[in-house]
Amino acid sequence: MPLEGPLDTVIKTLAEFRLTNDQLLEVKKRMRTEIQNGLGKKTHDNATVKMWPTYVRSTPDGSEKGDFLALDLGGTNFRVLLVKIRSGKRRTVEMHNKIYAIPMEVMQGTGEELFDHIVQCISDFLDYMGMKNTRLPLGFTFSFPCRQTSLDAGILVTWTKGFKATDCEGEDVVGLLREGIKRREEFDLDVVAVVNDTVGTMMTCAYEEATCEVGLIAGTGSNACYMEEMRNIETVEGDVGRMCVNMEWGAFGDNGCLDDIRTEYDRAVDDLSLNPGKQRYEKMCSGMYLGEIVRNILIDLTKRGFLFRGQISETLKTRGIFETKFLSQIESDRLALLQVRSILQQLGLDSTCDDSIIVKEVCGTVSHRAAQLCGAGMAAVVDKIRENRGLDQMDITVGVDGTLYKLHPHFSGIMHQTVKELAPKCNVTFFLSEDGSGKGAALITAVGCRMREQEES
Repeated sequence: MPLEGPLDTVIKTLAEFRLTNDQLLEVKKRMRTEIQNGLGKKTHDNATVKMWPTYVRSTPDGSEKGDFLALDLGGTNFRVLLVKIRSGKRRTVEMHNKIYAIPMEVMQGTGEELFDHIVQCISDFLDYMGMKNTRLPLGFTFSFPCRQTSLDAGILVTWTKGFKATDCEGEDVVGLLREGIKRREEFDLDVVAVVNDTVGTMMTCAYEEATCEVGLIAGTGSNACYMEEMRNIETVEGDVGRMCVNMEWGAFGDNGCLDDIRTEYDRAVDDLSLNPGKQRYEKMCSGMYLGEIVRNILIDLTKRGFLFRGQISETLKTRGIFETKFLSQIESDRLALLQVRSILQQLGLDSTCDDSIIVKEVCGTVSHRAAQLCGAGMAAVVDKIRENRGLDQMDITVGVDGTLYKLHPHFSGIMHQTVKELAPKCNVTFFLSEDGSGKGAALITAVGCRMREQEES
């Protein structure tokens, strides 16, 4: 009997990442159960997928107009935007924005320091635009799990994605922002809406395409939202019409319901993360963690003598070295193995041709599973909407944003295919929705102002 080659062992190691159609259908079914738990009054408190109401009750109708300020806080950068929306036959959206860095010590300092920094950036932007003395309506894209109690109030449930500022969790972020503006005593703003980036993504797409009723982010993090029937949202009074629900689906699996498909590498990544035991689904399918899964597999294969001549370099021990962009480059079909070797060399990994083949295989397997898992979640969502409406067949558009979706050579294709296979009664169109967190926040603010005026008249 021939000796087992390194590649055979690698393929065996990766076998548990390959999900069958039955396993994916099971993931879809479990997501559906968790959705119900999040929407139900009795089950909501213990639900992992929280299904937060957003108080966004309508997509844009084209009559929105005016000048709006949008803030976008969701990662290591912070953006301030001025968005000018013009209605009529030639609807236009003109945008000006500036990007500001958020230093690590501010992300993980006190809440007051964080919001003072945000207000400082707004101040700089208003100076830059020459608009210090106008009281503009503002939409605040705050891409962290929030329990909204109205369009302009959102309580931070928990920090994610590397943020750890103190005295913010359990607080209303709009209140924190208003206090920061007051402390500075330089300008005033009308904070109309707190926005989740997923909802902004849906709204931006819906402005162009009326059939869009779902938003998906597949980037650093992973999340989705969709227009749910009010009668099904038991956590909010009223049964008429629809409301957009921010699923916060990254927490799917936090109750252990995905343990049968999680691997030892998933567990290692989770254990070493800033939020162990939380956001388990996100840790299997979002850009922030895929590189970490890959790195853990590579360390294991190296320890077992199948990679890098059994030598674990300092680089390989460093968390976060495999950014999404490296995975995207390594998996690019146009890339010869020599180029894969040179990427690995940039990372301080001296690799042979065989090593490069193995690394490419590992990256491909991890991202393939991520796309399938994301697709299984999306299949649960579109089928739920179809059943809500009592349709046998349904056409629907999903607005999507996120670096993983946009930059990765195979993620989007595999995800689309998975949705098609798992939700055959839905004809789903994916629409790349540019800048949901900026333009989308302005549109939500505009719709909010429109509805406020309607209520007052």
